[in-house]
Amino acid sequence: MSEVLSQSEIDALLSALQSGEVDVDTIRHEDNTRKVRVYDFRRPSKFSKDQLYTLEVIYDNFSRLLSTFLSGSLRSRVNAKVVSVDQITYEEFIRSIPNPTILNIFSMEPLEGKAIFEINPIIGFSIIDRLFGGPGLSNIKGRPLTEIERNVMEKLSEKILSLFHESWLSLIDLEAFLETIEINPQFTQVLSPLEMVIIITINMQIAETEGLVNICLPCLMLEPLSEKLNTKFWFSNSVSNANENSSFNLQKVIEKTTLTVAAVLGINNLSVYELLGLQVGDVIPLEQNNDKEINIYVESKLKYHGKPGLLGNKIAVQISNVCMEGSDENE
Repeated sequence: MSEVLSQSEIDALLSALQSGEVDVDTIRHEDNTRKVRVYDFRRPSKFSKDQLYTLEVIYDNFSRLLSTFLSGSLRSRVNAKVVSVDQITYEEFIRSIPNPTILNIFSMEPLEGKAIFEINPIIGFSIIDRLFGGPGLSNIKGRPLTEIERNVMEKLSEKILSLFHESWLSLIDLEAFLETIEINPQFTQVLSPLEMVIIITINMQIAETEGLVNICLPCLMLEPLSEKLNTKFWFSNSVSNANENSSFNLQKVIEKTTLTVAAVLGINNLSVYELLGLQVGDVIPLEQNNDKEINIYVESKLKYHGKPGLLGNKIAVQISNVCMEGSDENE
């Protein structure tokens, strides 16, 4: 909405123009400068800043999950944090990463297409060293993975990609599946060179080793989610999912809670004098007929009536009636 000047402001501006205090050419130049915006037709922007920010929020969540998972798996302090989210061409991405590197080619069903989870060799060999019982140092450079190292990274990458499900759950219920692992970026022809991709760069620190991992998502893969990729939609769904998860988790906790259940065969009142005089072999009569149902208490609350008996070699009670709430006895 354009700014509206008051009459006094208009008079002051006209006075300044007449006196030469304000130059008309300067105003025109500034106005034209504001309207000009550089646009690179070779790198068209597929997603807005708000959509990129939503992706940053999603992978901030993924980074926290990744830190927790790797800290437990490697038994070492791991910190992962998103440092940038950019739109570039696939060719620019390939040129920006080292050769050799660790390229996990994966799919995200139900979305179409292939994506890349690239792990810098500095981080990759540090992880492998930790998994093999070492201190996590990464002194090996410029060589591909051995067959054993490749198998280890495949299993680890599958577990890492499984974290995508929870990260994306506020927008879409998806599953990431590892397709293959490549080493040479130049031979990884997942997309055409000029196709636009989203690059999420995550800085990872494992003990004293620090490096980058990159997630390359084709814009064509994310286009079906373009309407959902906004912070308002993400946060509203996050609150809803959080409430559902809280209820589900609370239910699970309650289901596992242990309660004390007591079947009372009978009761009687004794004086202190009678209690002190009890000896082995004495019989205490109970105010309970042998053909009458007994009371069953849950955490000292009367909940059932039942009949005592035997189940195998153990004393048992069969529930014959559920007590209705509201009576004085139940309360």
